[in-house]
Amino acid sequence: MTGYDPRGKANRALLVGVSEYDHTAPPDGVPGDLPAVRHNLNRLEEALRHGGVFGERGITVCRSPDQGTFDQELWKAGTEADGVLLLYFAGHGAIPNAGDELFLQMRKARVVAGGHAVFPGAELFSVAQAMLAASPAQRIVIVLDCCFAGNAAWIRPDPRDKRRVLLLMSVQANHRIDAGDPGTPTPFTAELAALLERDGEVWFSELVDELRARMSAGGRRTLRGDPWEPQSRTEPGEDVLLGARSPSGGPGVPLPPDAQEDETTEPEPSWWAVAARRTWTGLTRAAGVVAGAVGGLLRPGPDGPPFGVPARRLVAGAAVLLFVAVVGIGTYRFAAMNGDSSTCPPPLELRVLTDPDLESTVRAAADAYLTSEENTADGCRSSGITVYSAGAADAVTALRRQTGAWQEPRDDDTNPQRDVGPQPDVWIPGSPADAARVSAGQDTDAVAALDPDEEPFAYSPIVLAVPQDIAADKLGERTGLPLTRMIDALRDRREDAEVRRPDPEFTDTGLLATIGLHRGAGDTGAPDARRAEARVDQPGPPSPTAAELLCALPDDDAVDNRTAALVPEFLLRSGVGCDSARRTPRMAQYPGDVPGLEPLFVRVRWQGADRDEADRDRAADGFRQWLTGGGGRAALARDGFRAPTGDRALLDTEEVADAVLRAPSPLTESAGRDAMEASLEGYRGANGPGRVLFLLDSSGSMAGQWEGASGGPGLLKQSLGGLGDRDEYGVWAVSGTGEDTYDTLLPFGRHTRKDAERAIDREARVRDAGADPAGALREALDAMERRGAHDERPGLIVFVTDDEDAGRPSGDRFTGLLALAGAGETPVAMVSLKGGACDAGKPDALISEASGGRCVDADEDLGAALHDEVARIGTGET
Repeated sequence: MTGYDPRGKANRALLVGVSEYDHTAPPDGVPGDLPAVRHNLNRLEEALRHGGVFGERGITVCRSPDQGTFDQELWKAGTEADGVLLLYFAGHGAIPNAGDELFLQMRKARVVAGGHAVFPGAELFSVAQAMLAASPAQRIVIVLDCCFAGNAAWIRPDPRDKRRVLLLMSVQANHRIDAGDPGTPTPFTAELAALLERDGEVWFSELVDELRARMSAGGRRTLRGDPWEPQSRTEPGEDVLLGARSPSGGPGVPLPPDAQEDETTEPEPSWWAVAARRTWTGLTRAAGVVAGAVGGLLRPGPDGPPFGVPARRLVAGAAVLLFVAVVGIGTYRFAAMNGDSSTCPPPLELRVLTDPDLESTVRAAADAYLTSEENTADGCRSSGITVYSAGAADAVTALRRQTGAWQEPRDDDTNPQRDVGPQPDVWIPGSPADAARVSAGQDTDAVAALDPDEEPFAYSPIVLAVPQDIAADKLGERTGLPLTRMIDALRDRREDAEVRRPDPEFTDTGLLATIGLHRGAGDTGAPDARRAEARVDQPGPPSPTAAELLCALPDDDAVDNRTAALVPEFLLRSGVGCDSARRTPRMAQYPGDVPGLEPLFVRVRWQGADRDEADRDRAADGFRQWLTGGGGRAALARDGFRAPTGDRALLDTEEVADAVLRAPSPLTESAGRDAMEASLEGYRGANGPGRVLFLLDSSGSMAGQWEGASGGPGLLKQSLGGLGDRDEYGVWAVSGTGEDTYDTLLPFGRHTRKDAERAIDREARVRDAGADPAGALREALDAMERRGAHDERPGLIVFVTDDEDAGRPSGDRFTGLLALAGAGETPVAMVSLKGGACDAGKPDALISEASGGRCVDADEDLGAALHDEVARIGTGET
């Protein structure tokens, strides 16, 4: 446990409570005032003031601020803190349909249907979090007491800051809560303050468990009727001291004089420049959220005093204008507070989409460009840049076949704004072949045109990163050999050696490695995809990115010591965010038949966006010239990239990582469009068509979680896109506790998606009965075992449930179920509509782990996670 004790530091707490709202009347007002929030601030200020961590002058109470005042106070607290920085917010909260952003409603908040701003007067949590993360504070604690507070857990800080940021949320995701008696603090804050007021040390890690216990003991329920469960998000092992009250009731250790007096110290001017750059990360997520809200419905709020907001349908124009407004306002504020001329106009915002394995490098390069002379004129910035990433296959599919839906989403099934992000001005894929794939297969009615550069601007070979103790000794064995021969030689050196590769559908690293893997799998004729995939077979799904793969391996020393990873060479120089002393040292081997990463600059132009097209062209060209010139080369050199042409020498020849070779030879040719398509198709169909058996909890408790895209049937229907015409699947409705534990909604076999959806809409309904999940799972495991007895086709069981009956299996019966799941060949994906269901030791987690499947609960994006799991088995869309 990394326990940070901030006593003696300059600690700051900003307590924000919005109890009065200017606009509460229909049709665009928030649901009402929140008088209980006034008491929150009084009680919490008192608890912190006597807690021994925050000095009296280190606490700022901000009552019912507008958005501008909130930002100013947040900036001030951030500049002053060098120990712990705490932000507390209580007020109305709102989320879009996708649930992947949280809007903190300030005093002047409105809810405008179809207007140019969706939530005027609201602060995006992603922006507030990015501003906080730019503070020099050692630890940042965020406490949210509002409806949908748990949705903030999905909005991750920049990887550089994730260990510093500790998040405490009053309620689980997608839940609304009651503000309670207007004469007392809200239920959550009342319990929080009581814990902070007790004698002795109070650590962050203790608060969540004790808050849950107190809320449970009080019988507290969300407006959906579920148990009210506070949530937290921290990195493993991180903790911070928040209180140290002495038994006498006074502060345990007050701030020393020098820490108290530093409130008059002027903040360093460079801090806000850092804030400006880092807040682009928040704006990236803001853009994706606004895009995801397009064409969707906002979640409805209650009739009465809770914190939610009424449902509103959003339009594409509103989303685009809101994104531009957020970027423009934020940029102007940054410039003004950083001492720049107040006459600087908001710079044009450039949206850059890239491959997930390239995101860190592209973002670092963009940060450098933003402050460069090439992007500055008369003291003002010419452009801003938002860098974001999406799955490589999703990006190619969206640009090839879904540009119309990207510009204006028409339904929940096809929505690139939600699944990929905002419409990009620039696309930087991992290979020129990606651009060729889009151009060759793009719809004739596409509303986006690609203008790719002729040459990539960097290169990084895909290497087999082998643990040093089992790596090849001779130079001739480290370069030029086919990948499959390298793998065979590795297993000759150590029989239990493994090889892992990131997801070929999520990153180009994985797909490029698959090209070499499949090329060498056939003896003489066509590649044998099944044989190729067997060489990298692993329990559970592959890691999404190469960085996450390298992070996951050290979780088990035995696995790390015997497992080679297919990753881009530059990661062996730049490293990954989870690097630790426990990591097994690795040596790079260079397969001769695996193409490398070759990032390419692609300008994307959209129909109907000609109002500022010339300005966007200038901004994009400015970034392109810098990225492909000296400034970009310096940024790429720092991360360990090579020159894109010639002998592909390292751009930095002075500092060369021990694991890499300066001049491996030969480095294979670029990936071809057809090779990438064939490898992706081979990967998806390596084990033949898949089999999936869906179990849909249809017991009475599901009534409140049945309707809409986030209900049980809606989630199931969304996942059908991952299945193709050759896949077989069926749907069982699980209810009843006797001999019959399910009814067949859709018989097992091949179905078109439309036919399957019609059957679900027609037959699926909530039963007035309980359920026996253990009995249904036992029958499902038996059924899938019989179907797969004579072939090697992949299979999957998906159980969508609200977990109301999760405690029913117990004792020997549950132990027997786990044994059956572990002995079979079919993984079980448990999909819970409740948060916390996948925590260690919970029934859902145990079942998934025993079967080799994945557990997903409401703390994640259920729709996307379930679709991905089904797509790994099926041959449909990804």
